[in-house]
Amino acid sequence: MPRVTHPHVPSQVSADGKTRQEVARLLLEQGPMTAVVVAEQLGISPTAVRRHLDALLADGEAETRDAPRRGPRGRGRPAKLFLLTEPGRARFGHAYDDLAVSAIRFLAEHAGEDAVRAFAEQRVEKLVGPHRPAITGSSDPAARAEALATALSREGYAASTRQVGAPAPGQNVGAQLCQHHCPVAHVAAEFPQLCEAETEAFARLLGTHVQRLATIARGDSACTTHVPVTTGNPAHPEPGSTVPTGREARIPNGGKPA
Repeated sequence: MPRVTHPHVPSQVSADGKTRQEVARLLLEQGPMTAVVVAEQLGISPTAVRRHLDALLADGEAETRDAPRRGPRGRGRPAKLFLLTEPGRARFGHAYDDLAVSAIRFLAEHAGEDAVRAFAEQRVEKLVGPHRPAITGSSDPAARAEALATALSREGYAASTRQVGAPAPGQNVGAQLCQHHCPVAHVAAEFPQLCEAETEAFARLLGTHVQRLATIARGDSACTTHVPVTTGNPAHPEPGSTVPTGREARIPNGGKPA
């Protein structure tokens, strides 16, 4: 007897995903609710609903609470109400980016570009300021860059560093700081002041000029910053001196992400 194949398995997986999304949407719009009520609303079996609810629970997208009892206390456990968690609500997207862009546009229109710049500087200071002692504890720019990467990772930027260039007499070497995630990339695409303030803050923390080679906001795969660590780039600038920022000569590897 010939073997029976099941060419529609991918469709079944897709159908399961669609049903799970419908279950999640019902919890979003009408929750908290019991599995029985979800089944009645969607017109599917309670068994199927519980399978999808169990998957949402396992993924941390839903949670349960005991339903309030009505009337005399009876035997058995109280019914469970299901509701979405914050990760579950994230299935349906947020308008946070759009709200942030609208707010900064309003700030630019009514208070001017200097206010946008001041906002960007204040934001990055709140981001890295608490980590300043850990970053500036070393006089070596490469060690500072590594400490900065650790701090940025703790703030959700998934950062890393690597050495670029081969150490040799008279040859420039440096560290490359890569941020593989940017929570504000959508906003920074319209307001590059966020990236500029961040770059200048990095220069001050690292005690050397830095060069931003790529940004996620411009469509690159990572935000990449070159940190020169050759002799002659002091980790502690002289009092009254300025730390240059912005575009410098590009390094040999072209700014590939670390």
